[in-house]
Amino acid sequence: MQAEDMMDIRAEIARRRAADIQTVGAGQGLNIPEKRMLPLVPFLQSPGVICEVKRCSPSVKNINNLLDPVLLARKYVESGICSISVLTEQNYFSGSLADLINIKTAMPEVAILRKDFLLDPEDVEISFRAGADAFLLIASLLDADMLKRMYDRGIELGMTPVVELHSREDIAKAAAFKPALIGINSRDLRIFRIKPLQPLKIRALIEWDCRIIYESGIKTGYDIDFVKGTGFDAVLVGEAAVRNPEFALALSASFAEKPEADSAGESAELFGFWEKLYGRYRLHSPDASRPLVKICGITNHDDLGRVIDLGADVAGFILAESPRQVSPSFIESCRNFDILKVGVVVLQEGEALPDEIAALLESGALDAIQFHGNELPAEYLKWPGYKAARVKDEEAVIQAAALPGPAVLVDAFSSAAYGGTGKRIEDELVRKVSSQQTLWLAGGITPDNVRGLIDDYSPELIDISSGVESRPGIKDQNKLAKLFGGING
Repeated sequence: MQAEDMMDIRAEIARRRAADIQTVGAGQGLNIPEKRMLPLVPFLQSPGVICEVKRCSPSVKNINNLLDPVLLARKYVESGICSISVLTEQNYFSGSLADLINIKTAMPEVAILRKDFLLDPEDVEISFRAGADAFLLIASLLDADMLKRMYDRGIELGMTPVVELHSREDIAKAAAFKPALIGINSRDLRIFRIKPLQPLKIRALIEWDCRIIYESGIKTGYDIDFVKGTGFDAVLVGEAAVRNPEFALALSASFAEKPEADSAGESAELFGFWEKLYGRYRLHSPDASRPLVKICGITNHDDLGRVIDLGADVAGFILAESPRQVSPSFIESCRNFDILKVGVVVLQEGEALPDEIAALLESGALDAIQFHGNELPAEYLKWPGYKAARVKDEEAVIQAAALPGPAVLVDAFSSAAYGGTGKRIEDELVRKVSSQQTLWLAGGITPDNVRGLIDDYSPELIDISSGVESRPGIKDQNKLAKLFGGING
C-alpha cells in the first residue's frame, strides 16, 4: 500500500472546515457585507502569472506567519502582477477572509482569487460579497452535481471559477460543463508532495478547449522555463513568492514576457520531450494503471518496429560502452520510426556531452538523453532529458529525490555496470522512492513481475531492457508479447 492510500490531508482539511462552518458559519465569524461593495475585476487577463498570499501550509509549517498580507500584495502589484491568490483557509494555512477583504479594499483594481476548500454555493456567495473576483473549486472534494452548481453560481455572479483537477475522475465531473479555466496542481493534496509532471499527465486527458494554470512547485528559473516550455497558459507561484517577492516576481516577469523567436525555439527543444511523452497518456486513458513504457537497448529495426506495434512509448538506444551499444548512424537510420527516442549516456562529472550525440538532439533524431553516469545538474539540465540514479540504500533514495529535474529514473545499483544488469531494486527501497517522488522504475523488470510492480507501486514509467532479451541487444518476441500483456492487465 502506498503512502497516498494511507492518508488524505485534503479530505481532513475539508472535514475541519465543514465543522467550523457548523460552529461559526461560512463567513468565518466575520462581518461580511450583505452586498458586494468592491468592483469586480476580470481574473487572469495579463500577464499569465498569479502570486499567492499565504502564511503556512501542511507541508511548510511556517512560510511567513508574521506577513502583512496587504504589504505583500502591494509588492506584487508594484511589480506588474495583476492577479493575486489569497489563502483563506484557517486551520492549516493560517489564512482568513479578512486577508482577502483587506487586500481588495486596499487595491480594488487587482483581481483576487479566493483559494480555499469551498464546499457549497454559500461559499461562492460569501466569496463574492467579500470581494473575490475568482474562486477555486477542488473537484475531488465535490460530487458532480455540487461542482456544477457552484460553478454556475459563480458565472451568474460574474466571477471566474477556477476548477482544479487532480484525476481522471475529476475530469469526468468537469467534462459535463467544460470549464474555461482549469488549475492543475503539481502538489498531491492527499500527501502534500510535489509531482512536477502531474499537470502534464492530467492536461493530456482534457478534451475541451480551455486555459490551464500550472500550480505549485515553482522555485527556480528552471521551473518557470519548464512551465513555459511545456505550453501552460499561466502559472501560480506560492511559497517562493511569499519568501522572496523580488526573486519570484523576476521569474514571473520572464513567464509573462512575449518570447523572442529564438528563445521560444530553445524552450520547445529543451522541454518538448516532456510534453510529447506525457501527451501519450491520452492514448492510454481508458486504463488508469497503465504506465508509460520505455524499451531500452534497441539495436535493430525489427525489434524497434515490434515494440512500436505493441505500444511502447519510448525506445532507448545505448550510446555508452555496453553489449547493446549502437552508433549515431544507427540512430539516424531510425529517424522515421514513430516513437520517442532516448539516447543513454554514461558521463563522468564535468564531462561534456559528445558533439555527435548533441547533433542527434539538434537534428531531431533523438528526443532526449538519459544521463546514467555521474553527471551534475549543471551538466544535464541544459539538455532535453533526465537523470538516472542507481539506488542501493536509503541514503541513495534521499539523494535521488533531491536531484533537480521533472523526473529521476531509479535503477538498481551494481558495482559491475551502470545499468542493464537485470538486477532489481529492493522492494522496501522502491516503496520509499514512490513515497518521495514520481516513480520512474528500471532494473530487473520482466514479463513475470511487471504486473505485480504496477499493482504494488503504480510507477509512471517503467524501463525494460534485459528482461525481454534472448541475448544482449536482441529482443525475444515472445517475452515482449508477454510483457505487454502484463502491462495492459
